Order: sequence, then C-alpha cells, then structure tokens
Amino acid sequence: MQGPRPVVLSGPSGAGKSTLLKKLLKDYENVFGFSVSHTTRQPRPGEVNGKDYHFVTREEMQKEIDAGEFIEHAEFSGNMYGTSKGAVQAVQAQNQICVLDIDIQGVKNIKKTDLNPIYISVQPPSIEILEKRLRDRKTESEESLLKRLTAARVDLELSKEPGLFDLVIINDDLEKAYTELKGVLLEEIKKTEESRKS
Repeated sequence: MQGPRPVVLSGPSGAGKSTLLKKLLKDYENVFGFSVSHTTRQPRPGEVNGKDYHFVTREEMQKEIDAGEFIEHAEFSGNMYGTSKGAVQAVQAQNQICVLDIDIQGVKNIKKTDLNPIYISVQPPSIEILEKRLRDRKTESEESLLKRLTAARVDLELSKEPGLFDLVIINDDLEKAYTELKGVLLEEIKKTEESRKS
C-alpha cells in the first residue's frame, strides 16, 4: 500500500468518533480522506451511494469478500459492513491519510493485513454516559439501543488487550480528546503536507 499511513479509529457508537473526525477534517481540510465502506443495509434519508457508503447487495459483497478484496468486514444488527482494499487505495492515491472507522473485530482483522495503520480507540468515560448520549440522539429503537450497548460493553472489554491500540482516548472532554488525537497524528499530517509541496 503506497501513500500516507492510514488511521484506524475504533470505539463504540456514541463515544464521539464522528464529532472528533469532523473537527479534524475542518482543521486539516485536504489531509484526511475517508475510505467509503460497503454495507448491505438500506440507505438512511440523505445518504448518498458512493459517498456515505457503497450500498450493495449481500451477494455482491460476499463475492468480493471471497475474492479477498476486503481488509475487514463484519455483521452488525443483521447487516454486513466492510472496507475494501480499493477504497483505502483510492484515498492513498490522493496523498491523503485514510481514516477507517472500524469496530473491534475489524481492528483485529486489520492486524493480520499489511496495512500498518495507526490504531486509535475512542471510548466513553462510562457505559452510563454512553447510554445517555445514545438516548439523546433519539435515532434508536429500544431494541437497537440495547444491542448497541451490549456491543459497546464487549468492545470496551476487548479493547483492553495490551498492544491493540497505539492510543486510547477517553472522551469526557472534547477539546482534550481532540488534542490527544491531533498529537498522535501530527507526524503523519506533517509528512502529508510536505509531500504535497514537493
């Protein structure tokens, strides 16, 4: 894989990954790029195919997985999600740091590949705070919310494995969390900006 080192951002739904990413993308406009994930779930209102996700059928996705085209994939709430090699290479080809928002199983799968990313986990201060954040979103049914909380507990437990992440951010204060995130990425950001100039 040529180009800047990708960044793997993991952590349960509601930990604040999206908020941190939005700040990063605003401050470093063209430095970061998203690999567009594949999913078999239905688009939500306003989501654009090829921009938010590559929306595909289960058959299409399974075929590409079998062909070894995916870095990682997982099943969540009855739908498949995954990151294709091509999606990451497309970002690297733009000389951008590819940001991968991936669950803990995906992280373990990526460890088996030659991707060599920077691994970062964003975590809530507690499960209680996470539950409050998810409830405040008002986007989940009770059943879906409980599924997410169960997944979050597993996620937080598994993420304690030594050496799994280069950095674990406990997001109880957004500015502080953002400073930590920037700190670990600064070297790659500089490299990317310098190679732009040359």
